[in-house]
Amino acid sequence: MDTKIPFHERKGYHWVVVSTVCIGAFMAALDASIINVAMPALSKSFSSGMDMVEWVSIAYLLTLTSLLTMFGSLSDRLGRKLFYTIGFAIFGLGSGLCGLASTIPLLISSRILQAIGAAMLQANSIAIITSAVPSASLGKAIGIQGSAQAIGLSIGPAVGGIIIANFGWRVIFYINIPVAIIGTLIASFILPRDKTNPHSTPFDYLGAVLFTPALILLLIIFKSGYKVGWLSPTTIMEFMTVVILLSLFVFREKRCVSPMINLNLLKIKAFTSGNISGLLSYSLMFGIIFLLPFYLDWVLDLPSLYIGLILTVVSLAMFIMSPISGAIADRIGTRVLTSSGMAIAAIGAIVLSTLSLRSSIYIDLIGLLLVGIGMGMFTPPNNSSVMGSAPPEHVGVAGGILNMSRSMGMSIGVAIAGTIYNSYFNSFNRINYTLMTARILSFHVGFKGMALMGIIAVLICVFVHDRTVTKKLSTREIVSFH
Repeated sequence: MDTKIPFHERKGYHWVVVSTVCIGAFMAALDASIINVAMPALSKSFSSGMDMVEWVSIAYLLTLTSLLTMFGSLSDRLGRKLFYTIGFAIFGLGSGLCGLASTIPLLISSRILQAIGAAMLQANSIAIITSAVPSASLGKAIGIQGSAQAIGLSIGPAVGGIIIANFGWRVIFYINIPVAIIGTLIASFILPRDKTNPHSTPFDYLGAVLFTPALILLLIIFKSGYKVGWLSPTTIMEFMTVVILLSLFVFREKRCVSPMINLNLLKIKAFTSGNISGLLSYSLMFGIIFLLPFYLDWVLDLPSLYIGLILTVVSLAMFIMSPISGAIADRIGTRVLTSSGMAIAAIGAIVLSTLSLRSSIYIDLIGLLLVGIGMGMFTPPNNSSVMGSAPPEHVGVAGGILNMSRSMGMSIGVAIAGTIYNSYFNSFNRINYTLMTARILSFHVGFKGMALMGIIAVLICVFVHDRTVTKKLSTREIVSFH
C-alpha cells in the first residue's frame, strides 16, 4: 500500500466512514431503548411519580423532533463533519450530566442537552454516507447503518437491565462517555471534509418558532389537563394558544418559499393518512413500552434484568418481521399489511390489559410479541406508501415529515399513556380501592387507551388510505428519508 496516497483517497475509505457513522447510530439507538428500563428505578431514586419521570423521555423526544430538520439544513450550509463531530461531544457531555443529576429537573435538562447532540448525529449520518459512498455500494452502506440502529434498539433493554441490576441506573449514562470520546476523535480525523454550501435552501426558522411551542403546549395540556380540569380556564387558554400558534404556522407555511412543512403534500390522501397512522402506531408502541416497566416493577416486583429481557421481545419481533413485510408489500401492496399489522398490535395491547397480580409472565410476552409483530408488519409498507405517494421533487421534504410524525408519535404516546394511568389512578384511589388494585386497574385502562390508538389506525388504513399503487423508490430517494 502506497503510504503517499492520502487516507481519504485510499481504496475502501468509504467503509471506514460508514463504520464511523455506525458508532453514532448504534449509540443513539441503544440510549433511546435503554431509558425505558430505567424508568421505575428513576422513580424510586428521586421519589417521583410517573407524571414527573415521564418527562425524562418526553423532553428527549421533543427536542429531537424539533431540531432534526433545522440541524440538517444548518449542516448543509456550515458542514456536516463539523455538526456530526460536535454532536458526538455534546451527546457525551449530556450523558455525563445525566449520570451526575441529583434531581429530576437536572436530569430532564441534561436529557435535553443529550438530545441536542443526538439530533446533530441523526441529521447528518445518512447525508455523510451518501456523499462518501459510491452509488454502486450505497444501498449496502445504508443497510449497514440501519442494522447498527436496529441492533442498538434490540439489545438496549437487555443491556439496560443488566447494568441497572448490577451497577445502578447512573451507569447507563456513564457508558456513553468513552464511546462519545472515541467517536468524537474518530469523526474529527476520519470523516471527509465536506464543502459548505452557504447558498443552500434556508431553513424556515419562523415556522419552527411557531410549530415547536404549539407541540410542547399540546403535550402539556395532555399531561396537566386531568389535574386542573379539562374545561378549566387554564386548559382552555392553553388550547386557544395552540390553535393560534398553529393558525399562524399554516399562514406562514403557505407563503414561505422554503416551508418547514410543505402543506401541498398534505393534500395527497395516501401521504396524510400514512403519516397519521404512523404517528398513532408509534404512540401505541411507545405508550406500551413506557407503561410496562412500571407494571413489571410495581405489580410483579421483577428485577431490572428481567424487565429488560422482557422488553427486548418488541424490538426483536419488529426486527425479524420488518424485512418480511417489506418483501410481501412489493407483491400484494400496502393496505392489507398496514391494516393487519395495526390490528395485531392493538390485539397485543388488549392482551396486556388483561394482566393481573397472578398473571403468567407468558401473557406479557405474548402481548409484547404481538405488538412487535404488528409494528414490524405495519411500518415498512406504510413508509413505502407515504414516500411513494410524494412527488419525486419533494421526496426529501416528505422524508422529513415522516420522521417528524414518527417522533411526535413517540412523545404523544408517552404523554397520553402517563396521563391515562395517573388520572385513573387518582380516581380509583378516591373510591377506596387498595393501592395495588388501583394500580392494576389503571394499567388496564392505559393499555386499552393504546389499543384504541391502534384501532383508529386500522380504520384509517382500511377506509382512508389511497388505493393507488405506490411507485418504486430509487436508492437515492430512499436515502433522503432515513
